[in-house]
Amino acid sequence: MALSTEETGRLVALLGAQADRVTSRWTEIVTSSLRGRLSQAELRRQVQDLHSAIITTGEQGDFDLSADNAAELRAALSELSRGRARQGFSATETSISVFALKDVLAELVQESDGKGALHDYVAFAKLVDEMGLFTFDSFVRTRESLIADQAEQLLELSTPVVKLWEGVVAVPLVGTLDSARAQVVMERLLQTLVDTSSPYAIIDITGVPAVDTQVAQHILKTVVAARLMGADCIISGIRPQIAQTIVALGIEFGDIATKASLADALRHVLRLTGVETARRQPRRDA
Repeated sequence: MALSTEETGRLVALLGAQADRVTSRWTEIVTSSLRGRLSQAELRRQVQDLHSAIITTGEQGDFDLSADNAAELRAALSELSRGRARQGFSATETSISVFALKDVLAELVQESDGKGALHDYVAFAKLVDEMGLFTFDSFVRTRESLIADQAEQLLELSTPVVKLWEGVVAVPLVGTLDSARAQVVMERLLQTLVDTSSPYAIIDITGVPAVDTQVAQHILKTVVAARLMGADCIISGIRPQIAQTIVALGIEFGDIATKASLADALRHVLRLTGVETARRQPRRDA
């Protein structure tokens, strides 16, 4: 929605003639909606930036939020949205910071009591609505981006690759292993094998609640990929329930070594590397 040249001129004059009053009243209205979650100084700065961008846009041509002369205003609205999304505000709280301008304009137009005042307010209100919707849309895009980044970070944290011994790394898996996570596991394991030059890798599935055909396929693909990098894999954490499931499903691990626990897998690897290990004997009373 674009304002005509005359409407744009009246809006700029209305906001510019009483700049301090406009920003103060605007800040006051927004403050009550945010309930002290943002400092007065920070909020006033944001309001002043929006106020300045609105006037600059109007002085450069007819007021159209999609036009080139509104680039500064769009940038100010986007910055407001991004900042509020990162600070944990809701989309409604962010949009209210823009919609509050309608209350300020209503007071100013009512005081002017000039011919066409109602028409001007309706036009100004539609413009503010458009600004609010732009802010809402920018907020949603930012929030979706933040959620996607957090999901990726959590996925990486849930698939650590640790060095257990010289030449031995392990991937302790916890939770469900889907295609996306399996890809991350494979990438992180292969990169660690390259970085550490480790010839052995232990894939521990003690924390995997269930193993079905899909999970088994993901594990087998990881083992094959590691072998192509010159490393042998041992699968540990094969509990009785999982063993029964694997047999019932007819899943074949072939020549892949499997162990009941991570400790057993580590002992197996150390024996392969020639390191002597001894099981701790239970203490006997004299």
